[in-house]
Parts: sequence; structure tokens; C-alpha cells
Amino acid sequence: MSDWKEIDGGVTAPRGYRASGITAGLKPSGLPDLSLILSEVDAIAAGVFTTSTVRAACVDYCRQRLQAKPSAKAILCNAGQANAATGEQGLADALESAKLLGEALNIPPESILLASTGVIGQRIKMEPLRAGIPRLVAEASETGSDAAAKAICTTDLVPKTIALETMFGDRPVRIGGICKGSGMIHPNMATMLAFVTCDAAVSSHLWQEMLSRAANRSFNQITVDGDTSTNDSLIALANGQSRTPAITEMGADAEKLEAMLTEVCVHLAKAIARDGEGATCLVEVQVSGALDEVSASKIAKTIVGSSLVKAAIFGRDPNWGRIAAAAGRAGVPFDQENLRIQLGDFLMMENGQPKEFDRAAASNYMKSAAEGEYLKADTVVIQVSVGNGSGFAKAWGCDLSYDYVKINAEYTT
Repeated sequence: MSDWKEIDGGVTAPRGYRASGITAGLKPSGLPDLSLILSEVDAIAAGVFTTSTVRAACVDYCRQRLQAKPSAKAILCNAGQANAATGEQGLADALESAKLLGEALNIPPESILLASTGVIGQRIKMEPLRAGIPRLVAEASETGSDAAAKAICTTDLVPKTIALETMFGDRPVRIGGICKGSGMIHPNMATMLAFVTCDAAVSSHLWQEMLSRAANRSFNQITVDGDTSTNDSLIALANGQSRTPAITEMGADAEKLEAMLTEVCVHLAKAIARDGEGATCLVEVQVSGALDEVSASKIAKTIVGSSLVKAAIFGRDPNWGRIAAAAGRAGVPFDQENLRIQLGDFLMMENGQPKEFDRAAASNYMKSAAEGEYLKADTVVIQVSVGNGSGFAKAWGCDLSYDYVKINAEYTT
């Protein structure tokens, strides 16, 4: 049983945070495109970023800021232009963005972290951003999380948000999060952005370690299309406004906080995978019996990222051979005589041998997932066992539909 409960409020559920999201005119669509998350006090800040060598200016900016000082008061995110592969001018635009927001908030620009999403190779439209920042600041409120969640979206069909609360002694501690992502999603930290707020007091090194581990068990375990973004950013703030004792080393309180942080990240990661461009269902792959968690993780990610597996799920074809083939090419040695594959309740392979099963019923299982309730009954579960080891891991993805090609063929037009 989890030691927390889900609450409303997203990133403004924890104490001491405000947020806003507005339409500044950055997107041609006229949809919301500029967002702000603001802590009332300096917060401990941690981040995990894309592993791509081609990075957006905001990624390099944030890495430098966090290396110099692991704290921040605000996160500014623009949608519409990725500001990646834009050279020195792209970095200059990022620096100006932080300067403008700092002036509007009367805080140093060094206290601001940045994120961008949109078309690679396009600079931020600075004129509408300059005009929009005063309104963005003016509209920041304790109920602004939903507006911020909408303003970071690009091809997303739905905004993605969650908040959890637990008790430390007689005081509540809350963690909230919003994210965006639908395409260009692949497990390399991985276009995906996620922002997490927390009102616990925690040391900077511990908060970074917690976030890195949480990312490995959530955002690094999802894939939509095998493409790693230039802009992937996961930023987490902890401002201590819960007034609970500071957590400075691993122990029961630290483990409890990390478990809740991981749960927030897993929920957001699954929401991204479910909202994969053109997707009709979420796919969860569970791998057990591997030598260790890393090995299980590699197999799970390989299966969930297989285009052939994803296409079969879209076609509601219980083709377990594709699952077996993907497991075998994951780069993790195992005895194929130990391979076991199950789709939902349907056992398809055991001890390396095919099993008789009701193909029509298995197909209907996948059809029903496509009609199921969002993030509750819309999941196709694949269970794979490769031996008797203790290694277990999950990975999430989605099916591959005709619409994925259509959406990405027309992305810049």
C-alpha cells in the first residue's frame, strides 16, 4: 500500500508555489505557449537533461546554472520554438529571456531555469515573449498549474499533471508535477519536458540523487518512436515550505520522499507514453527473472520500443514471436529455454515453447484497451520472464498507428 494520496493542484499543490500559462503569440496556432512556475523562496533545484550531443540552448543554460548553484526560484518555458541548433544567437535569446523575467520578478537571472519546446532550428520569437512576460508574472497564482500545463504542450492531445500528499509526523508534504511529450520520445532522458515541485526540505546532493534515480525508473523507461529530443529536461524544485525537518541523508524519511517522487515521475512518464502521437493505447512491458534491474530494464525497453511489436498491438494481432525476437536482441544474455511471454491473461510461451491460446480473445483484449478509461483501463500489459534472477523492471510505450506518420510528416507545415 502506498503511503500517500492523490490530490488536486499539480505544481501548485505544494506550499509556496505559484504558476501561470498564457498565449503570448509564439505558436502559429494561437494556443497557450508561455508558462511560469514560481517558488516564493529559493528552492533546492535538481535536473536531468537530454543525452543528445545536439542540445537546445536552454539545456546548456540550465546545466551551467545548476552546476554553479543548485537552487532556483522560477522556471520559464516557451512552446513553439525549440531554440535548438540556433547557435550563439539562440544562447543570447535564452539569456535575454532569463534577464527579462528576472527584472519582472525582481530576482537575479541566475535564479531562473529555462526550458523550450517546438520546432528544432527555430529561435524563440523574442518580440512576443518580451511583451508576454509582464502578463505571465501578473497572472501567476496558487491555482495556475493547469494553465501552465497547457502552455507547455505542442502536439500533446491532453495536458499531463499529478500531485501527491503524505504525512511526515503531523505535517503534510506534497509533490506536484506537470509534463509534456507526445513524439520524439526515447529512453535517453528523455520532445519531453517535466517540472516537479516539492515543499519538503532536502539537501541539494540528495535531491539530485533522488531525481536521477526516479528518472531512471520513469522517463528513461518510456519510448514512443525511438528518437531522443534535443530539449529533454526534467527539473525539480524543493522549497522547504512544509516546515518539516530537513532531510540530509538516506533513511526512512528520505526513502519515503523518494518513493513519492518516483511515483509522480512514473505517472507523468506513463501519461507521455499514452499520449504518443497517434497512439490508441498504453503498452506496459514487465520483465522479471533477469540478472539485475539494469538487464531487465534493457529487455523491457527493447520490447516496448520495437516497431514490429507496436504495429502488431495497433493491429490487435497477438504476435508473440515479435516480442520474443525483441527480447532476444536486447543485448542481455539469457537461456531461451527459460523464456515466458504473457499478454494480459493469455500465456503464449513458456519454457521457450509456444502455448495454445485463444487468439480471438487475445485480440479483443487489445481492442478493449483502446476503448478503456485513460491511464486506468487503457493499458496492454506484456509480461516476460527470462530466468530466475532477481532483476525486475517496467517500461512504457504505445502502439504505432497510421496517424503517427501523418502527424510527423506534416509537423513543420
